[in-house]
Amino acid sequence: MTPILFIDRDGTLVEEPDDFQLDRLDKLRFIPGVIPALLRLRDAGYQFVMVTNQDGLGTPAFPQADFDGPHELMMQVLQSQGVSFREVLIDTSLPSDNAPTRKPGIGLALHYLKDRSVDWPRSAMVGDRETDNAFARNLGVRAFQLCTPQFGGEWDWPAIAHALADAPRTARVERITRETRIRVEVDLDRVAEPSITTGLGFFDHMLEQIGKHGGFALSLHCDGDLHIDEHHTVEDSALALGQALREALGNKRGIGRYGFTLPMDEALATAALDFSGRPYLAFEGGFQRERIGDMPTELVAHFFRSLCESAGLNLNLQVRGDNDHHKVEACFKVVARALRQAIKREGSELPSTKGLL
Repeated sequence: MTPILFIDRDGTLVEEPDDFQLDRLDKLRFIPGVIPALLRLRDAGYQFVMVTNQDGLGTPAFPQADFDGPHELMMQVLQSQGVSFREVLIDTSLPSDNAPTRKPGIGLALHYLKDRSVDWPRSAMVGDRETDNAFARNLGVRAFQLCTPQFGGEWDWPAIAHALADAPRTARVERITRETRIRVEVDLDRVAEPSITTGLGFFDHMLEQIGKHGGFALSLHCDGDLHIDEHHTVEDSALALGQALREALGNKRGIGRYGFTLPMDEALATAALDFSGRPYLAFEGGFQRERIGDMPTELVAHFFRSLCESAGLNLNLQVRGDNDHHKVEACFKVVARALRQAIKREGSELPSTKGLL
């Protein structure tokens, strides 16, 4: 089965001129990142089909000769870099014609619906306008709208390549109670700088350790009732993060499942964890200080207990040392490193003799 990426032209492969007609060679500008992204997708097995509306092409207002030069140069550049198209579909009608071949109509692509070799669940459409999104809906494939000043959108080419080629394990969780409003986003297959805001500086720093040393993209933003105390913010952040991890892992096929010991100056922390689906925390360690920064130390174990409950995680966590700051930070770092090992995906086997995790 072959996945197909249907691709708009102007505003998607190349920048769209202010007058909406790419009719001169000096107007030809490629969208940033498009060629490396297409090469990644080609290597992932995708074939490309261009689908473009060219209003009135072939009329005196838009002569065919004016179109052919820039278009042929664009195709030559793409071909020279290893990017070829299975087919180029061009509709030349005007909007007022209401032609079924004009996007968002799928008249030009109907023959693909009869092709049993097309991998439709993996196929997608990339464009810069709502009409491209509607074309995707009409065809029954996923839509990606590029971010442009004219039409909005939220995607760029590297992100599209990641989403389609890597099949990333992602999740977005919103947890809203009378005490907290939390939004968590994770991508277990992408490395990125963590984005954390909870209103608690030291807690933010600890959550950053989970994303940074866990080796995955983590965004967590919490508005909590800090005028009461820190408990709800810490607890609910752990619950939301655990839920996001559980959802992103899905069926858990291919994961490492287990892992880590980590020193931090005089402190030593050990984390043995298992994404078994059976939540349990065994914590050994203590703290002399009541707080580290603005975070009560009594909430350290409570954070990991809440994380275990919502992630379906079995965690044995031990820490010893003299400096409480080092001990707390070592706890978060060692759990992050254990997570990095456990969520790493290799193959598609389920690491369980039970047949279920």
